[in-house]
Amino acid sequence: MKSATSNARSAGSTQRNGAATASIAQRLERYIEELRPEVLSAFEGQNLAGIARPELAVRIGQIVTAATETDSQSLNLLDRRNLVADLIRWLLFDSPLAPPPPSEDDQPGTLATATGETLEPRQFRRERNEVRATPAVEISATVERTKIKIEPAVMDRLDVSAASQLPRDELSLQLREIVSEVLAEQNLRLNQLEQFSLVELLLDDMLGLGPLEPLLADESITDIMINGPLQVYIERKGKLELSDVHFRDNEHVLNIARRIVSIIGRRVDETVPLVDARLQDGSRVNIIIPPLAIDGPTISIRKFSKKGITLDLMVRQNNISEAMGTVLKIAARSRLNILISGGTGSGKTTLLNAMSQMIDERERIVTIEDAAELQLQQPHVVRLETRPANLEGTGEITMRDLVKNSLRMRPDRIILGEVRGSEAVDMLQAMNTGHDGSLGTVHANRPREALTRLENMIGMAGINLPAKAVRTQIAAAIDMIVQVSRMRDGMRRITHITEILGMEGDIITTQDLFTYEFEGEGLDGMLKGSYDSTGLRPHFAAKAAYFGLDRRLLECM
Repeated sequence: MKSATSNARSAGSTQRNGAATASIAQRLERYIEELRPEVLSAFEGQNLAGIARPELAVRIGQIVTAATETDSQSLNLLDRRNLVADLIRWLLFDSPLAPPPPSEDDQPGTLATATGETLEPRQFRRERNEVRATPAVEISATVERTKIKIEPAVMDRLDVSAASQLPRDELSLQLREIVSEVLAEQNLRLNQLEQFSLVELLLDDMLGLGPLEPLLADESITDIMINGPLQVYIERKGKLELSDVHFRDNEHVLNIARRIVSIIGRRVDETVPLVDARLQDGSRVNIIIPPLAIDGPTISIRKFSKKGITLDLMVRQNNISEAMGTVLKIAARSRLNILISGGTGSGKTTLLNAMSQMIDERERIVTIEDAAELQLQQPHVVRLETRPANLEGTGEITMRDLVKNSLRMRPDRIILGEVRGSEAVDMLQAMNTGHDGSLGTVHANRPREALTRLENMIGMAGINLPAKAVRTQIAAAIDMIVQVSRMRDGMRRITHITEILGMEGDIITTQDLFTYEFEGEGLDGMLKGSYDSTGLRPHFAAKAAYFGLDRRLLECM
């Protein structure tokens, strides 16, 4: 019944929206018919070819305003702009006063198509509606120069507050009307696809992230790094390259940065020149601006992959061996506490997402992150995100606060996007108090280094414990460390799967189950190597047996 009611409401809303749109169109047509005689009277006996388009717009705008201001259902500014544009076109091209067309091909008021023929504005409006679904063409230097030239005039004619309330498709139609007017006034010639591209550029600046939109849409790009307005690097297939994207100036970059952080209720300015944020698709963003960034605002975007990464896909891509993939699946299903270790950009979060797919759908999962980017597929997920301090320096919510609070939320598993400070204490306590199967990531280059970093983080909490007590707690809490690395050929590989066995004196003892052994470099520049099993019996075989997975585990070794 709920679904039927929802569908009925949705259908009713669609019908109402359609009726409203139809009503506006009918009112515009009625106004056009009513105002044509008055417009003819206002310009009778005058040489229309000698009147500038801005003057036409002002005079006809006054007629439209006088006719519509007493309407109980007044038109918004964008609708009035549309009405004025239609009356101007009718006056210049279809009215009895319309001047004869000049013989030259570049006559004002006509627009060139891709084939070189010219279209009158009304015909062009029909044609361009047909190219709405045309894929965006490569942005030429001509389009870029034209955008810079006409953008001030377009913005002057657009009611930004009203435009921000419109859906992108509707705003696109309104914007195309204004763009075609400005192009005609300035005697600029663009073909249809170039005009389509120009409007998309303007929309990206108004509603999106401007020059970044094509890069965000490119699935092959994994990282975007903006070092000021003229230097935008991208990472594709693990390799950095300089893109041809650029911004107008530092203020343009800063405006994009403000737009990114405002979506999630944060700010970036001289008082808060450093901020972590996220895009609406989950991509992670770091922004640092002057005075900290000397050469201009710097934005780093780690793109969220729309293609779901699984352990099976990682096996096919040779990020891990089939046996390693099976062991990681069994480890996740056996509720081991797993720490994923690696350097910046090594793929820790991607691996964490892949391993989380092994979690039972009936479990309650709480994720804790600085900037929410984990994309879990289970139905019962509670996502928590830290909050920076406000202008008065109060109201900050840290990772440690969220970890403490999560323990009161009856979680089956706790997942920390990244362990980087004193929250390590609360994470280890959670793992030691019945929250098996928790996952987290840490920045480290080797499994043993990850343990050392955890020990240092506990010291950051200000807890004065003997080193042996700290290490005992770590050994009791963590079951496995998975080391992931981005190698010089751009490939991300899991280099170690290491178990924590316990304590031997003051030392945490570990054993490697799998390691990656480098063997050389191929002619294609890709590294060659093998994923080798150590042949040791996994220490967690007893846990795997509890879930009926021990036999499959031993077969992989």
